[in-house]
Amino acid sequence: MDTLTRMRAFLDVVEAEGFSAAARKIGRSKALLSKYVRELEDELGALLLNRTTRQFSLTEAGHTYYKRASEIVREIDSLADAVRESSGDVRGRIKLSAPRTFADAPIGQSLIDFAKAHPEIVLEIQLDDRFVDLVEEGFDLAIRITRLESSSLIARRLSPFSIRLCASPEVIEKYGMPERPQDLASRPCVIDTNGRWLSNWPFVGESGETFTVSVTGRIEVNSPAAACAAAVSGLGWAVLPDFIAEPDIAAGRLISVLDDRIPRGGGIFAVYPHRRYLPAKVRVFVDFLVQWFRKNGAA
Repeated sequence: MDTLTRMRAFLDVVEAEGFSAAARKIGRSKALLSKYVRELEDELGALLLNRTTRQFSLTEAGHTYYKRASEIVREIDSLADAVRESSGDVRGRIKLSAPRTFADAPIGQSLIDFAKAHPEIVLEIQLDDRFVDLVEEGFDLAIRITRLESSSLIARRLSPFSIRLCASPEVIEKYGMPERPQDLASRPCVIDTNGRWLSNWPFVGESGETFTVSVTGRIEVNSPAAACAAAVSGLGWAVLPDFIAEPDIAAGRLISVLDDRIPRGGGIFAVYPHRRYLPAKVRVFVDFLVQWFRKNGAA
């Protein structure tokens, strides 16, 4: 049995967080995976996993080995992808991290459309609103909705993104149209605890300076979609991603206010690590998303 096979078995177990879960995921027996990991430890002369009857944890040597082994296997897979691409054969598994906001919105259809268009590629989507460490956690790439800051990652812009301050017509009739952002401090607001601003909402002053307004409300929820529903129901003003708010704005269920005082410059990006060989499957996926957003008028 070669070292690479044992190495892959070890990575599968760590990334699935258990032998049973890894066995189900890759279609091999738990006993076989355990055998491979044990043989790898014997070959290295070091314990990689602390095992109990129900769980395991990485040893210090295991942490070190996992990080380097992940990089090595990705490079091998990327090189193989490059060779396959030259022959027109692109296949494999893409491990993608995306925020729940993206998947729950209409633009999440882009992922479904890719899976339908490329049946030879397995798309493993993990929805997580935190910024995962792509290299450390073994992701091929991530979708991020943000203002892009300097990083060690390569980013490709899929679409512009902005936030909208919205309220229902009933709320505006009851409390009046806010004339300035500071008016919101004394009015009911819906707070999305999943957002980066929480109850300190960002605005742009008349001179271009950025400031925040502290708001309060009777409902706090960790979902932009739920915050949007609460705003439509008349529970107050809400700061929402434009792709969540637009359908209700178009239908008249929400009214967008203070548009000229909202910070701009955000975007939806596909980000991936710097690599010597970019896997062909990742290139195909990102190219598909760029074209999808362009075709659907979101770019």
